[in-house]
Amino acid sequence: MKISSKNEYKLVKEILTNLGVNEEDCKIVAEATLDADLKGFTSHGLGRFKQYIEGIANKNISLKDDITIEKETPAIALINGNNGFGQAIAYKAMKLAIKKAKEVGIGCVGTHNANHFGVTGYYSDLAIRDDVIGIVMANTEPAMAPLGASKPLLGTNPLAIGIPADKTYIALDMATSATARGKLLECKRKGEPIPPNMALDKEGNPTTDPTKALEGSILPFGMHKGYGLAFMIELMAGPLVSAEYGAKVTGTANVNEPCTKGDLFIAIDPSKFVDFGTFTSEVEDFVSEVRDCGNTFVPGDLEVTRIAEAEKVGINIDSKLYDQLKEICDELDIDLDEYLEN
Repeated sequence: MKISSKNEYKLVKEILTNLGVNEEDCKIVAEATLDADLKGFTSHGLGRFKQYIEGIANKNISLKDDITIEKETPAIALINGNNGFGQAIAYKAMKLAIKKAKEVGIGCVGTHNANHFGVTGYYSDLAIRDDVIGIVMANTEPAMAPLGASKPLLGTNPLAIGIPADKTYIALDMATSATARGKLLECKRKGEPIPPNMALDKEGNPTTDPTKALEGSILPFGMHKGYGLAFMIELMAGPLVSAEYGAKVTGTANVNEPCTKGDLFIAIDPSKFVDFGTFTSEVEDFVSEVRDCGNTFVPGDLEVTRIAEAEKVGINIDSKLYDQLKEICDELDIDLDEYLEN
């Protein structure tokens, strides 16, 4: 089964509207969910929706739109999301960072008491659209052991960077682990193995079983390099923004607990450094140099290809995801099959 991008957006909006989510947040969550699926990060799109519904039922996701700005200067802000939808809080935080960057050159906004927000790159994309550089990072509940250990303590701690250019989409969106936890959850849902060299079971042995990997530890990408980067993000998305860190981070995957992770959103206005046209022209010049090296790519190329393909042929809905969505839709008196294509 498949769903078109237009219908996925409409479906998510209808589900959220029937749950009582306000119109603005419905649009934000729907766009962020669709963005994940179009880019191929299906573990963070409709595949995560069951988690969000359970979070609402457990009262760990609030439907109220009542973020609080706890601290603020011309360049920084600290936001308490008051347990609202992660996508809505992150969107508003990035927009505030962009506004500050336009005014003073740089904006840095931290959030806490905010739920899982989908793919990190959606928010750095917001910066690109406003002609500023976007940097986004977050910590998550423990999934990765410190290098040389076997007990999970670090999150998968994603990082995204977006750079405005004249015509090329330039965006990096990555977990600091060998794979995102959502990919393990997706493989578990589909009954598929994970690739080798990505995870350990709880005894510290290599495994391709997603269930054993979720009980054990995901490996860092690039070994000490991924570990070191995850360590630094843990601190910048934890203590820096009044969020939890290490073993005290909960709720990014386990919806039975409140979400205690943190996020950091940074926007930089290139025009405050150099002429913006010159900057984007030189960015494109470097892209050309890279492409002239041969059969290579720049960060963002893969997403562009995936988006074009998904827009053309639709987004896949596997049978187990269909069952999850059907259960959600039946509870809300929504005809899921009206949105799908065979």
